[in-house]
Amino acid sequence: MTYEQMKSTLEMIDNPVEKLEMVMDFGKNLEQVPQNAVCSEILGCASQVEICVRGGDLFARADSALVRGVVAILIEMVRGKTPQEIKQMDLYGEFNSLDINLGAGRLNGLNSMIRFLQNL
Repeated sequence: MTYEQMKSTLEMIDNPVEKLEMVMDFGKNLEQVPQNAVCSEILGCASQVEICVRGGDLFARADSALVRGVVAILIEMVRGKTPQEIKQMDLYGEFNSLDINLGAGRLNGLNSMIRFLQNL
């Protein structure tokens, strides 16, 4: 599912609990991390999160269903973009526009994931 499809789906949901459930569903579609990918643990997350790179492709894994969904959204936001384009994107603002109710601990993790992506 592309980021635009994810965004469109989330915009149709008004109920915050249903929106979180949809985010968790997005995480179920994360591709498996290939063995030869280079993975980095994302520090600052309440959950254990790794974002992995192989060639120009991004992969991720997380021990929380919600965080898997969040990282799936972020990966789709930057898919096909160059590192320079990613640095110039307002990923935090774009993510906030999705109106997903994350707790304070999850927001710290979101910021850590965004910083990681922008520093690739």
